[in-house]
Amino acid sequence: MKFSANLGFLFTELDLPDAIRAAAKAGFDAVECHFPYAFDPSDVSAALRETGLPMLGLNTLPGDLSAGDFGLAALPDREEEARAEITRAVDYAAAIGAGAVHVMAGKTDGGTAARAMYHANLGFACDLAAKHGITILIEPINHRDVPGYHLSRVEQAAEVIAEMDRPNLRLMFDCYHTQIMQGDLTRRLEAHLPIIGHVQIAAVPDRGEPDLGEIDFGWLLRKLAEMGYDRPVGAEYKPRSGRTGDGLGWLTEFSGES
Repeated sequence: MKFSANLGFLFTELDLPDAIRAAAKAGFDAVECHFPYAFDPSDVSAALRETGLPMLGLNTLPGDLSAGDFGLAALPDREEEARAEITRAVDYAAAIGAGAVHVMAGKTDGGTAARAMYHANLGFACDLAAKHGITILIEPINHRDVPGYHLSRVEQAAEVIAEMDRPNLRLMFDCYHTQIMQGDLTRRLEAHLPIIGHVQIAAVPDRGEPDLGEIDFGWLLRKLAEMGYDRPVGAEYKPRSGRTGDGLGWLTEFSGES
């Protein structure tokens, strides 16, 4: 099994180009990030070329976190802002050769207007991303960490993808969020594998390294490989000690799972 370091949570004491280099040195096969926009794309691209690591994806900016925002795409009164952030994300992804953009939905009442806005903005994102061969990802996020997030269940995301019928719209299956909201990870992975664009892991309930907690990731990753999933799995966890290098034993252990 191959793994991608999510640099939104890992090696955060370093700027993004140096975090990419640290991930390569630690033995990761790829990288991904949350919000890289403070860094010049040419510097990020240089680090990717130097290390040979692919950048799997990045997120749209979430809006004003201090005001309670956690994404904009499903907010009926924020269309212009949402599309500006989608454009920013796709342009940045194209500049550094990233494969995907996660369009963050935001917190809504789940009503008809939010649903319509979400679909419209995803259509805009898919059209824009298709020009660059970029995938658009949508991710169900649990309501314990982010109450009111518009997309919270895998089946809900699958319905959106089916209704949109866009070849570059895929599911980001985050095992941490899905375990909290729904569980039954193996069967959900099996059922939705054809539409999964990326898989992420972290321990439940503390979102730490994936070698502890209520999910047996050694077993689950073997099953995932048996299903035919051969892309890097995203390590999107928060190091328990606060230092990424202190908790990388799982990487050696799980890299042999297949």
